[in-house]
Amino acid sequence: MTQILDGKALAEQIKDEIANEVRHITAEGHRPPHLAAILVGTDGASQTYVASKEKSSHEVGFTSSVYRYAESTTEEELLRAIDFLNTDEEIDGFIVQLPLPSHINERHIINAINPDKDVDGFTPINVGRMVLGEDAFVPATPMGIMTLLNRSGIDTEGKHCVVVGRSNIVGTPVANLLSRNNEHANCTVTLCHSKTRNLADITRTADILVVAMGKPEFVTADMVKEDAVLVDVGIHRVSDASRKNGYYLCGDVKHSEVDAKCSYVTPVPGGVGPLTIVSLLQNTLKAFKQTHNL
Repeated sequence: MTQILDGKALAEQIKDEIANEVRHITAEGHRPPHLAAILVGTDGASQTYVASKEKSSHEVGFTSSVYRYAESTTEEELLRAIDFLNTDEEIDGFIVQLPLPSHINERHIINAINPDKDVDGFTPINVGRMVLGEDAFVPATPMGIMTLLNRSGIDTEGKHCVVVGRSNIVGTPVANLLSRNNEHANCTVTLCHSKTRNLADITRTADILVVAMGKPEFVTADMVKEDAVLVDVGIHRVSDASRKNGYYLCGDVKHSEVDAKCSYVTPVPGGVGPLTIVSLLQNTLKAFKQTHNL
């Protein structure tokens, strides 16, 4: 029988753990951790994510700030804002919400972030540390995937994991984390992408299949082997005039035909998404403790 990997419930449990630690920190006379975000423009998905971050921050007792800028903001103005946050001792970690408007070079912006406050784990310093297995801020979604697998009791050691999608934000880092030589990983990992030949032949060999392709319902039943563990990272709003709200949400996997074949699956929504925000909170708490030597 297929079991659901309930990311929403696990996220609430971890938030309770963080909130308890924050209560101890403030009881000892410290200020609460402070997480900030820079939001440029009015992209709906970005605004929703930042609002969720704010809500979750308040739930665990963090201070939360959002710096909003117009779509027309220049790269130079944004770099000045980052310089301010880099040096503000009251802010422990911050994110620059992506995507940015096309006239701004995202790599220039990410490279300007102080690695010690880079709770998204996107700077070259943190990426390099992660690849080398050193202490680092790990990108939130890959970190959330690892948390979900490990705290759900999924055995990863010696398993073949296929990751579909090679983005720097999800696919490539999660492939690195799953291949690590530790008790929470030790997978043999195959990283696939849009140019992979005979993709279905490869995904059918996966004991653990992580799909971060960015294409609605891309993975179908013929691409998954029996009893695989399925992690669907995607979330899409697909137009559907037959529905009251005019759309439906789906992932990168066609769950209506795939789930029955799997031993464990992540739902969409309610799977990986809630743990992405929780991972951001965990990284912020880590940054705070490092700054205060706690």
